[in-house]
Amino acid sequence: MTKLTRRPALPRLHNAMWPGLVGKGPDSEPPIDLDTMLRLTAGAEVDGVKFDGVDLFLFDPHVNIDSRDDELGRLADRLSALELVVGSVVAPVWPPTGGGSAMGSTDERRRFVEQVRRGCRIARRLRELGARPYGVVRIDSAASPADWAKDPAANTRLIAETFREACDVAEDYGERLAAEGEICWGGMHSWRHMVKLLEMVDRPKTLGFQADMAHTLLFTLGYNAPEDRILPEDFDWTQTDRFQAALRQLTAALRPWTIDFHVAQNDGTVKGSGSHDKTGHHCLPHDQNGKLDIVRDAGHWMRDEAGQLTRSFRHICWDGCMFPNAVMMQQRTWNDILGTMIAVRAAHGWE
Repeated sequence: MTKLTRRPALPRLHNAMWPGLVGKGPDSEPPIDLDTMLRLTAGAEVDGVKFDGVDLFLFDPHVNIDSRDDELGRLADRLSALELVVGSVVAPVWPPTGGGSAMGSTDERRRFVEQVRRGCRIARRLRELGARPYGVVRIDSAASPADWAKDPAANTRLIAETFREACDVAEDYGERLAAEGEICWGGMHSWRHMVKLLEMVDRPKTLGFQADMAHTLLFTLGYNAPEDRILPEDFDWTQTDRFQAALRQLTAALRPWTIDFHVAQNDGTVKGSGSHDKTGHHCLPHDQNGKLDIVRDAGHWMRDEAGQLTRSFRHICWDGCMFPNAVMMQQRTWNDILGTMIAVRAAHGWE
């Protein structure tokens, strides 16, 4: 009799919807609407395996941050019809989206916390509707490293105070927050400053870290924080052992805080403008310039130093921002991405 090998069921596999919005608009290509992103996600399939769900950006034209309960009910129905659930959601905390700097004026910080409140309300309602069985609410400092550098100590204290207020809100709604480590956000632009901020907030049951493989790679290279680089400026990417040692150092510091995880690829360069200046250049999973072995390097976040699974999150999400619309509209793109996610789960998943 042939013995059947069961596939790992956890973590669940999600696709991010915000690549349909981020980098799109008047100065670029048109946004891709949520229904199209959902359809492409639901249509992906590899060897009978499909995406389990999506992560959402709570911003127009995808999901209005002030959505009424009946609108959220219709969204839940659309997801159910596609056999998808919601995981993590992104609160629009940035000034251009109605929020404010977490280290800004009293009014800016009030707007930041209010956007977190609105995001948590939607997150809880989707949970109550049965459309969201797990996930966090994502935030960041909504401030630039350049502004933060004008007074690092005072600005870090302000961000921590704002984050603590946001934690109070999240706890009222039964939610957890995850701060995304990305080099374009002041006070979070290096791995050392990210750890310091999390420790200063000191709400580990409510505020954790969201690791994105494309962004955290740049922590090792010291963009926006040369004093905290782990790899030298002239690093030779053929030095695999040295690269792996850098990832071990990085993840040893941040893994204990990690409660949300993005699978991604990066070519080691930066791009962006405005509020997202010098941010990670996401690549397609099989990009020949990609610096990550995605399956191998995901293990640094999903396993501890002893190689044991952390099981710190119930889903993982593919994040591929700023791809051209022509690429995103091809079903093959999402099949390739799903195949990579399946491989990550096969290597680091569990029943």
